Amino acid sequence: MTKLPKPPSLRLDGKRALVTGASSGIGLGCAVALAEAGAHVVMAARGRAKLDSAVDAIRDAGHNAEALVLDVADIDATAERVPEHGPFDILVNSAGIARHSPALETDPEDYDAVMRVNVRGAYFVSVAAARGMIEAGKGGSIIQISSQMAHVGGPERAVYCASKHAVEGFVKSMAIEWGAYGIRVNTICPTFIRTPLTEPTFADPDRVRWIEEKIKLGRVGEIEDIMGATVFLASEASALVTGTSLRIDGGWTAG
Repeated sequence: MTKLPKPPSLRLDGKRALVTGASSGIGLGCAVALAEAGAHVVMAARGRAKLDSAVDAIRDAGHNAEALVLDVADIDATAERVPEHGPFDILVNSAGIARHSPALETDPEDYDAVMRVNVRGAYFVSVAAARGMIEAGKGGSIIQISSQMAHVGGPERAVYCASKHAVEGFVKSMAIEWGAYGIRVNTICPTFIRTPLTEPTFADPDRVRWIEEKIKLGRVGEIEDIMGATVFLASEASALVTGTSLRIDGGWTAG
């Protein structure tokens, strides 16, 4: 009699997850996906009002969530507050900003602002979550919401691309260092997703034409396109996946 392999579970019951940038957009979608898979989700964002509204909506849907007001750019606050709410089994860092301009016109203040959140903040929130996982001896999954722009370039996106290329680099190194503790570290790299952050781009007809030409599947991304990937990387279904990126880009980076 053939012994059949047991499919891995996508359920996250009993898991504790931290999602940053969770009050709207991709971060909110990730929080919903993890909560529906059974995780208790700590939702972090800078603004209290939108965050509380998002938490209430998830609770009203019958899931477990709580709010944490946190700015990942404040690494001292991150180092203090993350352990207070952990240890976590899952981190999804969706906090990020974009300030686009031609490279010759880049404002140093814009450069610093993007790097402070997208690189420095992302780096140290990973460290805070990993430290808790290691001290608890529980392993876990760390997921950075990166971008297709971590693998290609784009007009007026030199600073943003630089920040996301940096994320891909430190994720690989963290995966190497923390694998011995059972911690997996990966990125999700979306194409252009309709969110409040990307509305200025979609309001520009020239940009929309450029996007549609690049996406081989013929449509832009929706928040729902990110949710399944988040659960996959958070769950035991991806137990041997670390140090890599999952590109949800409609074929953009295929060529």
